[in-house]
Amino acid sequence: MSDDHSLDRNNSDDRNYRVAVLGGGSFGTALASIAADNGFEVRQWLRDPALVEQINLEHRNGRYLPDYAINPAVRASTAFEEVLPGAGLVLVAIPSKAFRDVVRQARPWLDASQILVSTTKGIQEEGFKLMSQILEEETGFAHIGVLSGPNLATEVAERQLTATVIASHDALTRTRVQTALGCDYFRVYASNDRYGVELGGALKNLYAIAAGMAAALGMGENTRSMLMTRALAEMSRFAVSQGANPMTFLGLAGVGDLIVTCSSSRSRNYRVGFALGEGRTLDEAVEALGQVAEGVNTVRLVRDKAREEGVYMPIAEGLYQVLFEGVPAREMARLLMRGQQSSDVEFVLSREDVQQDHRDTGGGHD
Repeated sequence: MSDDHSLDRNNSDDRNYRVAVLGGGSFGTALASIAADNGFEVRQWLRDPALVEQINLEHRNGRYLPDYAINPAVRASTAFEEVLPGAGLVLVAIPSKAFRDVVRQARPWLDASQILVSTTKGIQEEGFKLMSQILEEETGFAHIGVLSGPNLATEVAERQLTATVIASHDALTRTRVQTALGCDYFRVYASNDRYGVELGGALKNLYAIAAGMAAALGMGENTRSMLMTRALAEMSRFAVSQGANPMTFLGLAGVGDLIVTCSSSRSRNYRVGFALGEGRTLDEAVEALGQVAEGVNTVRLVRDKAREEGVYMPIAEGLYQVLFEGVPAREMARLLMRGQQSSDVEFVLSREDVQQDHRDTGGGHD
C-alpha cells in the first residue's frame, strides 16, 4: 500500500491522510489500527477518559479487545475538537441508540468536504431510520457511506482474512475507504447500493437469533441450512420493498454477513437465541449476555414495518411471538413448517405466481 499512498500524497492535501474514528468499541478500535498500519494519521474519540489513557499509554483497549496490540500511532481523546478537524475520512462506530446524539455533539467540528462512513448495524425506532440516513439528516453532507459485511471484530483484530463492503453513491467515498482500510488481511469491496448494504447488516441480526434458537433445540444441518436460506429470501423481500437492489443480497453484506452471524457463537444475537432455545426468558437471555444485542429491537421494528407494508415475513413474525408474546421456541419452529409452500427465489418465480398456480390447478390452499 505504501507506493499508492505516496502517489496520492503528491496529488492531494494532508487531510486525505487523516482519519477520525468516533467510538471506542471493538470494531472501531480495530479499524483505527488498520488505518494507522496503512500510514494514515489516526485520531479516535471515546467517552471514557480511562480508556483514552490506556490506548495512548499502553496501546490497548482493555474493555473490548484486551489482547489486541493497537498501532502506537493511534491517538485517543475525549474531545471532538482534537479528533475531527482536518480529518478527510470520519468513521462513525457508535451503537445505534446513541448514534444520533453523538453525531449532533460532533457536528460543530465537522465540515462538508469530509467523508462520513457509518459502521453501525442497526435501525432507529423513530421513523425506521438507518444510520447513514441519520448522518444525512444531521449534516447534509454529500460524501456519505456505509461499511458492512461479515466482520466479527475479534477476528479482524486477530488479523484473520476478512472482507467487507463500502457502499456509497459517491465514488470518492468508495475509493477513499478502500485506500484507508484495505490491507493484506482486510479486503474492501465496493457497492453503490448503500440502502441495501446497510439494511442487510441490520436485518441479519434478527435471523441470528433464530439460528441460535435452532442450535439450542438440537436441530440438524438441513434445518439450519433451510433457516438461513429462507432468511435470505425474507431479508431481500423486505429490502426490495424498501427500494434496495436484490442482487446486493448475493454479496458480502447479504448472504456473507448472514452466514457468519448465524453460524458463530461469537455473535451476540446468536447467543441470545441460544439462551431462548434453552428455555430462558428474553430478560434472562439479555442479562446473561451482558451486552447490547441489536437484533432484539430489530425483530420488533421489522415485524411492525412488514405488517404495516404488507410484506410476508414469517420468520420475523415467529421471532416476535417468541421474544414478546411468550410463545415457546420449539412451537415457533413448528409454525414455520406449517407456513405456505411458495417459490424458492422470488426474483425468478414470484410468490404471487405460485399462489395463482395453486388456484388454477387446484393444487392446495395458500
